[in-house]
Amino acid sequence: MSENLHVVCPHCAAVNRIPSAKLGDAPQCGQCKQPLFSGAPLELGHAHFDRHITRSDLPVVVDFWAPWCGPCRMMAPTFHQAAIDLEPRIRLAKVNTEAEQQLAARFNIRSIPTLAIFLHGREIARQSGAADLGSLKRWLQPHLYKD
Repeated sequence: MSENLHVVCPHCAAVNRIPSAKLGDAPQCGQCKQPLFSGAPLELGHAHFDRHITRSDLPVVVDFWAPWCGPCRMMAPTFHQAAIDLEPRIRLAKVNTEAEQQLAARFNIRSIPTLAIFLHGREIARQSGAADLGSLKRWLQPHLYKD
C-alpha cells in the first residue's frame, strides 16, 4: 500500500491527498480539477504562502526575488527549467519581495535572489545568489521527495 502525500493545489489552495505511487501520473485537484503540477514556479503571496509551506508533504523551494534585480531576472529561466525538470518531486515557488515585503522581513531576506527550502513549515536550507541549472539541481538533489 502506498503512502498518501498532501499536495496543495496551485490554483485553489485546496489540500489534496495523493498516493505517492500516483505522484508522477499528472494528478488533478479534487476540488477545482486543475493539474497539481504545471512545470512552472508558483507565484506565492501572503494569502497562500503558509498553506503551501505547512500543508505540503513535498519540499517547497521559494525563490525570494524582485523585478528590479538583475541577477533575479537572469536566474528566472533557470528556476523555471528546474520546475520543469524536478516536479513533482519538489514544488518551486517565487515570492516577489517588492510586493510581499512582510514575507521578506519575516524570513530575514537581506539579499536577493535567495532560495529557501521548506518542509512541513520549517526552513531546512537556504542559499543566496544566482545559480546555474547544474548547481541548482545539485543543491536541491538531497531534498527531493523520494518514494
